[in-house]
Amino acid sequence: MSEYKESKDNPLHKEYSMWSNTCYIIRKMAEYQPSVLFLMILGFAAGSVLPYFTGILGKYVIDIIESGNTASGESELIKLMAVFGIIALLLNICKTTSDSKTWYRFIYVRMNMITERIAKVLSLDYEYLERPDVLDVAERASQATNNNDNGVEGMMRLMARLGENALTVIVTFIAVMVLDPRLIIAMVILTVIQYIYFRHIIRIDKKEVWDKLSGSWRSRHYMERITQDFDYAKDIRLFNLRDYLTEKFDRVNAFFIERNDCHHRIWLRYNFVSAATRTVIEALIYAALFAAIIGKEMSAGDFTMFLSFSLAFSGALTNLLQRFGDYKKASLETDDFRSFIDLDTGTDDKDLIPVPDADSYEIEFIDVSYKYLKSDKEALSHLNLKIRPGEKLAVVGLNGAGKTTMIKLLLRLYDPTEGRITLNGTDIRKFRRSDYYKLFAPVFQNVEIFAFLMSENIAMQRNTGLDIEKARRYACEAGLGEKISSLPKGIETPLTKIVEDDGADLSGGEKQKLALAKALYKGAKIVVLDEPTSALDAIAEQSLYESFDEMIGGKSAVYISHRLASTGFCDNIAMFEDGHLVEYGSHDELMASNGKYAAMFNTQAQYYREDTENKESGVSVNA
Repeated sequence: MSEYKESKDNPLHKEYSMWSNTCYIIRKMAEYQPSVLFLMILGFAAGSVLPYFTGILGKYVIDIIESGNTASGESELIKLMAVFGIIALLLNICKTTSDSKTWYRFIYVRMNMITERIAKVLSLDYEYLERPDVLDVAERASQATNNNDNGVEGMMRLMARLGENALTVIVTFIAVMVLDPRLIIAMVILTVIQYIYFRHIIRIDKKEVWDKLSGSWRSRHYMERITQDFDYAKDIRLFNLRDYLTEKFDRVNAFFIERNDCHHRIWLRYNFVSAATRTVIEALIYAALFAAIIGKEMSAGDFTMFLSFSLAFSGALTNLLQRFGDYKKASLETDDFRSFIDLDTGTDDKDLIPVPDADSYEIEFIDVSYKYLKSDKEALSHLNLKIRPGEKLAVVGLNGAGKTTMIKLLLRLYDPTEGRITLNGTDIRKFRRSDYYKLFAPVFQNVEIFAFLMSENIAMQRNTGLDIEKARRYACEAGLGEKISSLPKGIETPLTKIVEDDGADLSGGEKQKLALAKALYKGAKIVVLDEPTSALDAIAEQSLYESFDEMIGGKSAVYISHRLASTGFCDNIAMFEDGHLVEYGSHDELMASNGKYAAMFNTQAQYYREDTENKESGVSVNA
């Protein structure tokens, strides 16, 4: 890996040298579009000649005319025009070909780098996705690949332009030195002064415009989003918020307009300085040329050629310096991309072992603790718990008790900060995550629907490789039979209208049933239900849990709920409070001990008894 240093704002963000980033981008172009390198060289070679090519032609044309030989002059002039015409045509063809064929190749390379970034995100362990420092470098990497003119593609585009400008400067430098070395010194000094002022203007523009607008972008994006988001539409109309939101949006826009005016005033100052510098440089060029002509040191043809060289040198030098500044900025943004791609997650599968093939599995938490990043308090503290083969375990407790943390540790979305979790006696950290994940069929509280076919959402694989009948059977067992029959394409119907216009939307209850069908289809040996029915009342939740328990048969299962009436059918109940396992045993055992579980159960049971009595008597609980 190239040498880098950590940045101060985020230790995960690395800073690479500009040369390292240049080599990196060249390697990426060679990897994804090798032809673009040849096209770039062709383009900047031709482009570096064109600025002064007409000056060379002018010199020879004038020399022929001044020779006074009319008879041979016309013939030489025709030959000269033909030769230079062919050369000019070839140069323009090369430049046009390069320009027309490189731009979309640059995009193609950037798209492949976006694929790299997405692959990196998908390969990250779940725990990393909740870390602010990882999210920061991931967002920076996204910004570095989401624009044509900045970041990785900006480096590609500017690399071609810098090569063209540099070659022009090198060739024309020699010519101008022959004319007058003092002219070179004066032009360089003036150009550097202009460049320094250019960088000064950029800093002022950033401070006075873009830094002040940074917070307002969020306001503007928020206002645009809520005024067009369907979820807000009802409140906006029913509470007549149109005028109020329009007024707020006008205030946000007014600040943008004011800062935009400031931006134009700042750059107007630079344009005046740039024009003045350009005028002085041109005056110096003409003065040097006139002096050479008056001193009989230069012909009219040489005047034309050296004028072309001098102007080309001045323009190329100015562009070279300014684009170098832009190139440095793009290089810093490429740091963002590389920092994320080179992120060391500490995962190395080569030393891991496969999960043993067994008829059943026993999982044990041995003195397990977990603390979230930058948290002073343990979310789970010194947990000792065993899940036996075929056992139905209920994990209960109030919100924030540690239930979800325990499940994420069980699924190995997190690794313990202390202690260990074993599978049939082996620390689960010795297994490949991908193999370990195959043991579990989870159903989470938030059911996410992918814009795939319904069958693909159930099987969680490509349509070409899934068992349609198996998906349909489990969908019906989960209660989706009537929904499937109502769809024109049945279980082959795409879900959501995000991708397909004829996609179907599912209700909240239907999404929960789809999640249950997904767990059944996977057929894993251990089922985990993490409050997927939290929107239901306790009686409906209990009915669904018991029904699902019948579907999974003798498999191990873990049911998570903060409502105790839903889990009385389980073999054992683990009650959590404030990150600790406070009670463990069967429902009858915990009720007999008359502890915290019994107290919470009786409190909740009393509420549901009152609710049932009110419904039977026809009295509304909200009356």
